Amino acid sequence: MKKILVTGGAGYIGSHTVVDLIEHGYEVISVDNYCRSDARMLLGIEAITGKKITNYAIDLCSLTDTRKVFEENPDLVGIIHFAAYKAVGESVEQPLLYFENNLQSLINLLKCVQEFRIPNFVFSSSCTVYGEPEKIPVTEATPLQPATSPYGLTKQTGEQMLEAFVKTNSCSVLLLRYFNPAGAHPTAQIGELPIGRPQNLVPAITQTAIGVIDHLQVHGTDYSTRDGSCIRDFIHVCDLAQAHTQGIQLLEKEGTSNHCKPINLGSGTGMTVLECIHAFEKVSGAKLNWSVGPRRPGDVIAIYANNEKAKTLLGWEARYGIDDIMATAWAWEQRYRSGQTVLGS
Repeated sequence: MKKILVTGGAGYIGSHTVVDLIEHGYEVISVDNYCRSDARMLLGIEAITGKKITNYAIDLCSLTDTRKVFEENPDLVGIIHFAAYKAVGESVEQPLLYFENNLQSLINLLKCVQEFRIPNFVFSSSCTVYGEPEKIPVTEATPLQPATSPYGLTKQTGEQMLEAFVKTNSCSVLLLRYFNPAGAHPTAQIGELPIGRPQNLVPAITQTAIGVIDHLQVHGTDYSTRDGSCIRDFIHVCDLAQAHTQGIQLLEKEGTSNHCKPINLGSGTGMTVLECIHAFEKVSGAKLNWSVGPRRPGDVIAIYANNEKAKTLLGWEARYGIDDIMATAWAWEQRYRSGQTVLGS
């Protein structure tokens, strides 16, 4: 089997991608030091796939430790790089933390890609690279505006680093710019597990519904949108995971070097925060306790994707809608809190 390195393999998107890769015949090794994840997520992967995952619990900001992973796995055919800090609000408060962690880890990985001649690299980018776009939906050709947060700036800089890197190295790169991942695996064995109070909307909704959070705060309803709340493009995490597998398959099929392609991954539909709340209440039958608070620094007003390039190049299409996202997220939250999942046991 072809071997793929997934950084952040115990994280939310990483764990779902590991499952999808295994289901498509790949061998996977993971790097995750659990600073923003839970080691038990690997047990959830094992419960779904029947495969035990080898994980290196190292900090990618250490070149020595990172290089050891490559020395012990000389047969790698590709890397999918998720490992990064991702909370917009935290990045506004602690920009240096984000610059150091997100960029130094990428630099060290690329040093190893160069030395060990890894041919394929998929980068976990984000719609935050578009900043506050002038027109929506955004395409890959949409001009990048100034980042609205240090987190977004690390993604813009990471893309620029990769674009420069491939020009002089035998490697091909996909920049997967995804929008708002949400939902959980249909088995409810893995899902989103925020550390501390959730920064993302859907886990904040489910934790409010189950009573972990007293009430949900909507960050502003005075925006120039159809109901005053921010607009986002929510994509089911399993759809997102599948796109990463298809990305690796595309790079292997093309077999060429020195190119770097950005691809949007979104549903192509914008949903407001209030519409998401109403969708959850419809699917779950639960009534949410929510209130309106002030705007949150770093938030973009409205953004959603044009995903035609993903359809054309990857053969990818979103299979799940907002109701599926809410239903699987709620099933995960209930099973996790009740101790029925591997993580909750």
